[in-house]
Amino acid sequence: MNVLQINSVFASGSTGRIVGSIQKRLFEKGHKGYVAFGRGEYNRSEQFVKKIGNIIDLFINGVITRVFDLHGFGTRRSTARLIKKIKEISPDIIHLHNIHGYYINVFQLFEYIKMSNKKIIWTLHDCWAFTGHCAHFEYIDCNKWQAVCYSCPQKNRYPKSWLFDNSPYNFKKKKELFTRIKNLTVVVPSDWLADLVKQSFLKEYPVEVIRNGIDLDIFKPRENSFRQRYGLERKFIILGVANIWDGRKGIKYFYELEKFLKDDEAIVLVGRNKDHIKHTEKIIKIGRTENQQELAELYSAADVFVNPTLEDNFPTTNLEALACGTPVITFRSGGSPEAINEKTGFVIEKGDMVDLLNKIRDIKKVGKANYAHYCIELAQKNYNDKDMAAKYIALYEKILSKNQ
Repeated sequence: MNVLQINSVFASGSTGRIVGSIQKRLFEKGHKGYVAFGRGEYNRSEQFVKKIGNIIDLFINGVITRVFDLHGFGTRRSTARLIKKIKEISPDIIHLHNIHGYYINVFQLFEYIKMSNKKIIWTLHDCWAFTGHCAHFEYIDCNKWQAVCYSCPQKNRYPKSWLFDNSPYNFKKKKELFTRIKNLTVVVPSDWLADLVKQSFLKEYPVEVIRNGIDLDIFKPRENSFRQRYGLERKFIILGVANIWDGRKGIKYFYELEKFLKDDEAIVLVGRNKDHIKHTEKIIKIGRTENQQELAELYSAADVFVNPTLEDNFPTTNLEALACGTPVITFRSGGSPEAINEKTGFVIEKGDMVDLLNKIRDIKKVGKANYAHYCIELAQKNYNDKDMAAKYIALYEKILSKNQ
């Protein structure tokens, strides 16, 4: 079996690590696995990994998006080279992940896919595939995608356009291209996103749910000196982790929470930010890290992980915290609640600060140790990246066997 995965990144970020896990499992099972990706660095001696385009292509794609709101209409040159490579390796399956991200001409790619009649699996890590612009819409409660997008209220958000709003054209073009593929299976990591896909113009395609997985050899309870380094030896640590902290990730709720903290409680925030979070008496800010062992140590040091996200698919941060034995409190948003049960944390309504504070104090009262075993058990049973990769390979085999 020969599989090509295409994603915006490789071996970094949640989607890049998912791609890496699948490729590793393919090799272990004696199959061929190729990866094509758009951004970031990689080991150039890796013959099975190919970077799509270069900094100039990224710049041109960015300009086309910023000015004309035509994300996915970028440079044809790099995509033509990718298509040439696809023809050379002749994969049995093309597995798409995030095809947005300023690195590929989506429409050129799908014209080729239609002509090639290849078997296609498309893992949706967000909602971009069936909207006229945005990757998420829960934050503003927009339902235009169910009919046709227009007058996009998120034109100035990723993929940001400074001038034009081409959401009606983008929506119609996506619908035209994406619904003409004969052999397409859609995969999603959450029941929440599966339900949305079944309401979208992709509803005629089969939809499979395969939960995201994480590396449990890394994410597990770890001894560390984090508390000593930051003078938090006797503090109850409330941890928040995000790639970029902004309104959608719920940064304001940590500011609110700070007002009610006791002297023996502290907030630790990990990730880049747009709001210029500063160290305060009770908030410690740590920059985003790609060092997974360091991140596992932070989860292990914390007493509770709080995820006040206002829109999300199936955040791996929840899974990482659980695997390190740390209970999770999350808002009822997107697929985030699907990783939590009554023994591993709490799901509360969006923005309910009273309930958030009460649930934090409930965990503080009984102690993290009361949850740790159940958290680790849940992660090991359901969110092992090896099991996730095995499910993808089983799906590949199932799809290929249909025509044999």
